[in-house]
Amino acid sequence: MYGYTYSQFPPVVKNLMIINGLFFLAKMIGSMGFVLNRLALWSVASGQFEAWQLVTYGFLHGGFWHIGMNMFALWMFGTQIENTWGSRRFAIFYFVCVAGAGAVQLLVSLIEGGVYPTVGASGGVFGLLLAFGMLFPNRMIVLLFPPIPMKAKYFVILFGVLELVSAFSGSQPGIANWAHLGGMAFGYVLIQYWRGRFRLWSDRW
Repeated sequence: MYGYTYSQFPPVVKNLMIINGLFFLAKMIGSMGFVLNRLALWSVASGQFEAWQLVTYGFLHGGFWHIGMNMFALWMFGTQIENTWGSRRFAIFYFVCVAGAGAVQLLVSLIEGGVYPTVGASGGVFGLLLAFGMLFPNRMIVLLFPPIPMKAKYFVILFGVLELVSAFSGSQPGIANWAHLGGMAFGYVLIQYWRGRFRLWSDRW
């Protein structure tokens, strides 16, 4: 596009990182109990669930490693995607993935009968990972541990399989694997809808 300048910190990615940081700071210096009770995603069985938690839980994190990894992935994948799609479409996609991941987590907690809070931007991040693989399938990505380069499409498949195995095996207690998969699933459906593969109505009606 004529006159377009690629940004290393496009507005939505930048603002998401800032808001996540502010929420993390508020949790550190304020009342952690209040933040978790009101803004984390609570299972329906807990009696503490509120609709807004489907969004606000995505701004909370359990520790420095948790927020650090999520924000790094948000910047790494989100920057490329926002520069490609534009800020409006990127924001819609991200929050659909966050809310979709939350909805899946609520369903899982209902089936399990668990009463616990869920926090983290991982549902949105996994949606971005899926989008990156679909938009740039042959772009090379280097894993952190171990540092092995691979194409984005294989990177997405690898992480998807690992999450699926972990979700069924329960090998990662405390990790919302089903929510991660939910973020990827909702992201896939939305991308396909934008591509005209899925329609909510028929032109023949």
